[in-house]
Order: sequence, then structure tokens, then C-alpha cells
Amino acid sequence: MMDWLLVPVAYLTGSVSSAIIVCKTMGLADPRENGSGNPGATNVMRIGGKKAAAITLMGDALKGLLPVLLAKILGADSLVLSLVVFAAFLGHLYPIFFGFKGGKGVATSLGVTLGVDWLLGLAVSGTWLLIYKIGKISSLAALVAAALTPLYVWLIVGDMNLIVTFAVISVILLWRHKSNIQRLLAGQES
Repeated sequence: MMDWLLVPVAYLTGSVSSAIIVCKTMGLADPRENGSGNPGATNVMRIGGKKAAAITLMGDALKGLLPVLLAKILGADSLVLSLVVFAAFLGHLYPIFFGFKGGKGVATSLGVTLGVDWLLGLAVSGTWLLIYKIGKISSLAALVAAALTPLYVWLIVGDMNLIVTFAVISVILLWRHKSNIQRLLAGQES
């Protein structure tokens, strides 16, 4: 019964905006009001460079990873683990601490995949890296990795609750990147 408390804890952890904290700490402009307006690592790179972006990326991944690892350590069942995964991801997208206006969720989704299974995280990261090396477009790499994640979950983990959860996350990631998709189709994505 106590493991169900991990779900709101995961949401609250996901709601901590690494981008806003990093920018404020480093004396950079608010990412919600500059660049693309998205509080994520890519926009932080535009505003403050690679170091700030790397810290943001790690923070966003950790807030997905840590609640999932905690749930696993505490022996949460498959359903609770799936809800923890989704809650951490949802917290990043709709953070209670920042007016429910969050990032697109790529780094946090990577963190939850690593928490579920390191091989799963490796498969997703490897896909992103391969597509990025070929096309040099971060959003394209993220979209391909997101689209393949449910397949990887099926092949590596095989748990139906997690397969469904990651399928939903993938759809949300694709939807959150609809402007990137439009620019990719028009040949205008940087």
C-alpha cells in the first residue's frame, strides 16, 4: 500500500525544473521567456551554452531515474512501477511548481528508461546517438528513439504495463514535438 505513495512523489520529483534552476543559478535568462520558450536542455544550450545544457540534461534525466529506482528498491509491482514512470514524465511536462508549463520530456523519458532497465536506457540512448550522428538533427534523433522505445520495452523487459506506459509516453513525446515534425517535413529544422 505504501508503494502507491511513490506515484505522487515521482510526479513532484518530475515537477522540479532543472532548466529553470540551472539558468537561475548560473545567472542566465529564464528559458521560458527566451529562445524557444521551452524549459529543456536544448533551449538552455541556446541561452547558456553546452555546460548549462549538460547540467540541465543530467538533472532532467535524474528526476526520471531516481523515483523509478526507488520504486524498484522498495519492490513496487509492475503497475505501480509503470505509474511511477508515467508520473515522473508527466511532472516534467506539467510541473506543479512552475504553472504546469514544462519541457518536452526527452531527457526525463531517458531517465525513466534507465531506471526500468539499464539495457533499455542503452538501447534508447544508442538509437538517439546513431540517428543524431547520421542526420545531425537532435529532434529527429529524439523522435526516432521515442518511436522505438515501446518496441525496446517489449524486447528487453517484456512487461505489458510498461509496454503500454511507454507507448503512451512515446505518443505524448511525438505530440509535444509536432512543431519540430512540421519543420522536419518542410526541411527547416536546425
